[in-house]
Amino acid sequence: MYDPDHRGGHVPIHPPGGAVLSDERGERPVPWAAIPLFQSLKPAERDSLRPLVRIKSYEEGETIFREGDAALMFHFILGGRVKIVKATAAGRDVILEIFGPGDPIGAVAAYEERPFPCTAVALEATSLLAVPRQEFFGLLVANPMLARGLLLGLTRRMIEMTRKLAERSSRVEYRIARLFLTLADTVGRRDGKSVRIPVALNRQEIAGMVGTTQETAIRIMSRWSKDGVLITADAGFLIPDRAALEKIPPEE
Repeated sequence: MYDPDHRGGHVPIHPPGGAVLSDERGERPVPWAAIPLFQSLKPAERDSLRPLVRIKSYEEGETIFREGDAALMFHFILGGRVKIVKATAAGRDVILEIFGPGDPIGAVAAYEERPFPCTAVALEATSLLAVPRQEFFGLLVANPMLARGLLLGLTRRMIEMTRKLAERSSRVEYRIARLFLTLADTVGRRDGKSVRIPVALNRQEIAGMVGTTQETAIRIMSRWSKDGVLITADAGFLIPDRAALEKIPPEE
């Protein structure tokens, strides 16, 4: 496991769940620049926040928080990718979102002081920056720009959720195209003229994310593979031509 603080005799703290908590009390700089929300902090504000910050590392497949847990911390992704999943009545997990570096996870629940509505799981080796909720609220009071940035981020999340709900009335092929375009924007990596998405999703997971059946997802993905629109690889997907996905209309 990657331990960002295991150097020079520092002893990491191991809480339940296997995550490594690093104590950032001046032993190394906190990577503020990796989190867009914190880039506006003044040096004095960073100094006051530093003793409260924890960096946690998770292995692939490890749970970060579970649905129903108290949202006592604000979490921000430093590196890696995290999936947000929701259990269905049938006991199957449906992936709702996938987040990457710089993104907050569970911020709405922490801001509203309510339990996490979903479960967060590391898709790969992932490191998070975590700040206790009450102390973070105190910082928001003292820093209007930080509060404004957080509210803008939460507003964008609500807009994105509204857009996804509206898309549920569009054709399935369009919804799947939007899913992969969003993944390309958030976690995609340029590979020449193509975009590689290093996230492995099976057809059932794709179907759950867009609200369709597994059979429909299989049919569309098979056709796209034959047409070279979207290629399934061992460790994810390859988009040879982004424009081909962008041209798929929401209606027939």
